[in-house]
Amino acid sequence: MRITIFKNALEIVLNNFQPFLDKRDFSQITSHIFFKTIDNQLLLRATDYEISIQAQIDVSGIEEEGQGTVSGKQILEIIKRLRDDKEISLISDDESLIIKQGRSQFKLPMFNAEEFPKFPNYTTETKIQIPSSQFINAIKKINPAVGTNNPKIELNGALLNIKEYMIDFVATDTRRLALMKYDTQSIATLSIIIPKKALNEIQKLCIDELDLYHNENQLIIKTGIYTFSTKLTNGRFPDYERIIPKAFTHTLELPKNDFISAIRIINSVSQEIKMTFRQNEILFESMSSENSQGSTQCEIQTNFENEFSIGINSKSLLDFLAQVGEDRFTLCLNEANNPFMVKSENFSTIIMPIIL
Repeated sequence: MRITIFKNALEIVLNNFQPFLDKRDFSQITSHIFFKTIDNQLLLRATDYEISIQAQIDVSGIEEEGQGTVSGKQILEIIKRLRDDKEISLISDDESLIIKQGRSQFKLPMFNAEEFPKFPNYTTETKIQIPSSQFINAIKKINPAVGTNNPKIELNGALLNIKEYMIDFVATDTRRLALMKYDTQSIATLSIIIPKKALNEIQKLCIDELDLYHNENQLIIKTGIYTFSTKLTNGRFPDYERIIPKAFTHTLELPKNDFISAIRIINSVSQEIKMTFRQNEILFESMSSENSQGSTQCEIQTNFENEFSIGINSKSLLDFLAQVGEDRFTLCLNEANNPFMVKSENFSTIIMPIIL
């Protein structure tokens, strides 16, 4: 392989590929990035076996076709330090890749490119009919509620549940359950669990239009010059519809910014907060077992005839409010020790209270 390429285009792709590399064992081929000339472009690919990515970028010229691999970490460090206003030459032989720009030259060892993992196969018949904006918006909203290092692996991912005329995006870490719902005209059905690591990378890469596909155990996303894939999580997601209360005793429309301000004031001493609802105000008090204490009040008409208190973990509520674009949100309550709901339009979160 002997090609010339613009530095900036290559650097952007190499930088986006870093989360897809095996960083634990640099002796493995999955710590490398795969290069191949194809159709007057350069194809690049990276994978850690769980998530994979490939991209095709234009090159200035191809003198000789070919392929190879090179350490993803090392080549990025080199490319970042080269000049922006000059092209870069990439030259490969059987054992190494040479990177040249002006009087600078670097030689990096390669693995056998034939042994690099193949990208997953998929067909256009398996396309998932979801508007790009809905998919990106939904995973952004529910991602904070996805579990982390939970022994039940299905909770370390988000459920995409496509039903007749309805699409649900769901996540839970057992202390809260986030749900985003969309109406659809489709009668197709599909239920898959997308791992949290994949959700994080999708949000970084997918900012515009995308197309979604799936095969038996993978989700594939095409966006711009990138094609991304992730293994799907095996497991049975909890029956989330049983967790959602069917009715509530109290429903309040509340100002989002006032609530955020009050919670952050108390967060200076405690993340656990007691909220007391009175007829004309809401009292926020710290629940820390330490000697530090804090309280603040919001003048809000609640119309509670009797004083009502509930304990909350403020992070769960702040995570929800951070994803609310409107000025107000809805709080739905039953008994003090029962789960409560916060919602805004088609986005809702069920939160377990702290026992007072």
